[in-house]
Amino acid sequence: MVEEALKQFNVTKDGMEEIAKRLTGCFVEGLSKEKHNSSVKMFITYVHSLPDGSEVGEYLALDLGGSNFRVLKIIIKDDGTIEQKVAKEKLTKDKITSTQEVLFDHVADCVAEFIAEHGIKETLPLGYTFSFPVDQQSLTSGVLVRWTKGFDADGAVGKDVVQLLIDAFKRKKLANVDVVALVNDTTGTQMALGLGNPDCYVGLILGTGTNACYMEETSNIPKYTGDKSKNSHVIINCEWGAFGEKGELDDFRNKVDEELDKGAVNVKEQQYEKMISGKYLGEMVRLVCYDLITKKLLCGGKMLPVFEEREKFESAYLSMIEQGDGSDLSKIKSLKDNNEVSILADANDDDCRIIRRVCEAVSTRAARLAAAGIVALVRKIKKVDKCTVAVDGSLYKLHPHFKDRMIAAMKEMEPNNGIVMKLSEDGSGRGAAMVAAVAHRMKKQ
Repeated sequence: MVEEALKQFNVTKDGMEEIAKRLTGCFVEGLSKEKHNSSVKMFITYVHSLPDGSEVGEYLALDLGGSNFRVLKIIIKDDGTIEQKVAKEKLTKDKITSTQEVLFDHVADCVAEFIAEHGIKETLPLGYTFSFPVDQQSLTSGVLVRWTKGFDADGAVGKDVVQLLIDAFKRKKLANVDVVALVNDTTGTQMALGLGNPDCYVGLILGTGTNACYMEETSNIPKYTGDKSKNSHVIINCEWGAFGEKGELDDFRNKVDEELDKGAVNVKEQQYEKMISGKYLGEMVRLVCYDLITKKLLCGGKMLPVFEEREKFESAYLSMIEQGDGSDLSKIKSLKDNNEVSILADANDDDCRIIRRVCEAVSTRAARLAAAGIVALVRKIKKVDKCTVAVDGSLYKLHPHFKDRMIAAMKEMEPNNGIVMKLSEDGSGRGAAMVAAVAHRMKKQ
């Protein structure tokens, strides 16, 4: 029955509490001094301060972490306003799955073109957003732990990603760039909103992937080896997408999760991310609908092409299908793919209602799982009464109900919480420049 297919995506309040409890245990273990086995790595970012408003000047930013690579020039003015110039380059599959030299030479070429186009002569501080799991050794060095999101450039894993970039700059004879900060996009998201929001203790990405970071007291980090008397706080990059790799989510995963995982390039990895993020939600809906069609519970048993092939049903379709209250079925029927072909034209009204309910079940579970993670983080730092969460990512921005479902789930767990979700504009670009500005300021101090 259709109800059985949807019921497997239910996450109760007790379920969210259990997930928060297990995740908190992983946070604590990940911060421990001893060699730990936590699925959540809790990387130290070496970013010790939010912007204080004194940061002014011109900065460069690089944003490498998804299907598009960007170069930015950010100007922070005396009044706190920000002006920016941006160049965007599509990263093709041959670049991201070749070698690290091919990938980083392409990045260096784009930076050189940007600098020439904008007539930049002086050496500018650069904030480098690299949105993959990196074990940072300092603010300007970090070792790539693994590629995610379809990237697989050979020769990069286990290497310092800042040095790989600098080496490419040298090969391209690009001298007037000073890499002053390596930034995860989650950290950048928090920093971008931190200017003017001193209670912004958490950063969150809900897009192609998912991750979170937060400001932790160094006294709570056994593995922190810096001067705790000098640096009382530091941002921790959780890399929480890997939660579940040690079996922590096995009793929450269902047959659809298992089927999705079998066909992924990173089998048995990033389990939390696979249940939440935009890269996987469309495929999850497709698998459910495929199963319903084979059981003759949808479309009269007639297989629609959009459900036939892996990843043919895009996650963006969820946002389109869930627009409004669902009463206007003509919008669902008129949904078109990138080639302007109607993908649900053969579905009748009842079919459209079922497809929408499948989308709702999948995206609601994702929102509740993400909410459990945020509550776990905010409880850990004892900021339930007042905490701003900086959020970026296409899933959060484009899905019509994701934010509201997250807020409702957090209210279930903490009825009187003071958690405020705020969109952080361009955390991976502007935020990287903000980290560079703070690093520049602290260096001068």
